[in-house]
Amino acid sequence: MKIEIAPSILAADVYSLGQEVAKVEDAGCRYLHIDIMDGHFVPNLSYGPHVVKCLRPHSNMFFDVHLMISDPGKYIEDYARAGADLITVHAEAAETAEELLALAEQIHSFGIQAGVSIKPGTPAEVLTGILDKFELVLVMSVEPGFGGQSYIESVNEKIRILREMAEEENPDLDIEVDGGIGKATIAMPVCAGANILVAGSSVFGAEDAGQAARELYALAVQEAEKR
Repeated sequence: MKIEIAPSILAADVYSLGQEVAKVEDAGCRYLHIDIMDGHFVPNLSYGPHVVKCLRPHSNMFFDVHLMISDPGKYIEDYARAGADLITVHAEAAETAEELLALAEQIHSFGIQAGVSIKPGTPAEVLTGILDKFELVLVMSVEPGFGGQSYIESVNEKIRILREMAEEENPDLDIEVDGGIGKATIAMPVCAGANILVAGSSVFGAEDAGQAARELYALAVQEAEKR
């Protein structure tokens, strides 16, 4: 399964956002992680659809939009039309599995991919029986809301469980991990079965963002080859 590094613009210099995105794209990154926060579902605010729309004409990267918001159904169309290639919603933002599946269907209606995310305290088993309705599962390895946090190692077992579930329900499922990913931690989620690694501070906080992304990719591929 392909390995991808998805730099998160939550950690990028907003003043030079376009240039920051160009750095990681020029370095070979194919995914761009865009965190959307509403100050309610998580205790922080970030970007809106206008930022996605402004970046879209200037990048060929796969826009991986992560909605950390309380009522994602209201905004899916806005982000889809702004240029998202994939929209991820949180399982915790839906009251029932049926509601979560309706969100996936809504996302797919715009011809783009759908993802579902779970927080560190949410068990993998809440997604049993519905993994075939999504292209991606995003495992949060920190409490969502702020960048620069430390990787929660207990999520490694959750990643393993999800990969085993995917083998039964959806073998092509991408498993993405977000939070505390850097040189010292990237081997753990890859070894557990993840193939898309979101990196914020470890990329955009480095002196050379492009070089940092390349180094993380090399480490991830090296670990994946051991599986």
